[in-house]
Amino acid sequence: MRMPLRVLMAEDEDLAAEVLQEVLEDAGFEVLLAPDGQAALELAAAGAGFDVLLTDLRMPRLDGRELILRLRAERPSLPVVVMTGFAPPEGPERLHDGSGPLRLLTKPIDLSGLVSALRAVAHEG
Repeated sequence: MRMPLRVLMAEDEDLAAEVLQEVLEDAGFEVLLAPDGQAALELAAAGAGFDVLLTDLRMPRLDGRELILRLRAERPSLPVVVMTGFAPPEGPERLHDGSGPLRLLTKPIDLSGLVSALRAVAHEG
């Protein structure tokens, strides 16, 4: 039996985070929830194990772009799914450092598409 994928999710909107967590857990993922990028970075630094990062881009304290850079400094092949209502005009290339798989999803998030994207990047990484 395969272990469930562990997702570190950084999302600062409480209601969105609750809905996403429930959907992901129903789909068989384990979810570590962080209210912003700084909290996600602190969880990772404390040794929290996770397979893939799911992050919003615009968050207080530490945004998603900086979170990706800092986590990938330690884990260059970390799979990432970014969800945002404000996609960078230059697309995912602005977020991608070329080291690990990355998918960019725009809000409102298609929940089945999110589940598929998480599984896809986790198996590419």
